[in-house]
This record gives sequence, C-alpha cells and structure tokens, in this order.
Amino acid sequence: MSGNYLVSPNDWSLIVFRLCLALVVGAIIGLDRELSHKPAGLRTHMLVSFGSALFVLIPLQLMTSPDSQNELSRVIQGIASGVGFLGAGVILRDSQQKLKVVDVHGLTTAAAIWVAAALGIAAGCGLWQMGLIGALMSLVVLRVFKNLEKYNK
Repeated sequence: MSGNYLVSPNDWSLIVFRLCLALVVGAIIGLDRELSHKPAGLRTHMLVSFGSALFVLIPLQLMTSPDSQNELSRVIQGIASGVGFLGAGVILRDSQQKLKVVDVHGLTTAAAIWVAAALGIAAGCGLWQMGLIGALMSLVVLRVFKNLEKYNK
C-alpha cells in the first residue's frame, strides 16, 4: 500500500515500544487491583491496555486518506464502549456474590479497567508521556484516595 503512515508496518521497534508501554501502564493499575484482591487484577488490566493499543495501532498503520482520522476516532469510541461491558461484568459478578445484601461492588475495578483501556489507547497512539503520567495519577487515586476514604469512615 502507498501513502503516509503514522506508524510504518516495518518500524518494529516503534510498534514493540508502544505495545510494551501499553503492558506497563496496564500493569501499574493492575498490580494495585491485584494487591487489593479485586476480581480483575494484573493480567486483566494488562490485556485490556494491550488490546486497546493493538486496536489503535491498526488504523495508525493504515492511514492513507483524509478519512483515516475518522476511522481512528471510531476505533477509540468502540474501545470505550466495549470495555464498558467488561466493567459491567465485574460489577455484576461481584454484586451477585452478595445476594443477601443489595449493594453494588466492583465500580472502582470497572473504572480501573476503563482507565486501562484509555492508557492503552494513549500508548498505541505514541503518547507515552500521557500514558505514564495517567498511569501514575491513576495509582495515586487508587492508593492515596483509598486511604482517605478509610480515614473518613
């Protein structure tokens, strides 16, 4: 195929870097969830982030027309919606285990999965600074604010 590629299919080092970054940012959040003994842990968050990066790398390699940005936008929208179903599954699974009490559990884990997808998108698009900063900020939210919630109770 001819055209201008944002990521050349032959640029394996760039592709590997972006995919590894996606795994790292997913691992940052996933490790926290794993250490907190949540239903979706390290591997789940890494795979969500990795999969999101793969989905955005495909149109980035194929950008050959002015409509390509629209294609990338649709991919990102699809990821955001699709990951919502995964998060909903975590919420339902966790809530059904406690049928005697009407209480919703798993919202933070579902949100963390959603964030892992966004971080994977950033990594796949080559926005490594945004991905790392976002992962560290997410870790602060999951760790620091969890302690503040406990202190407030």
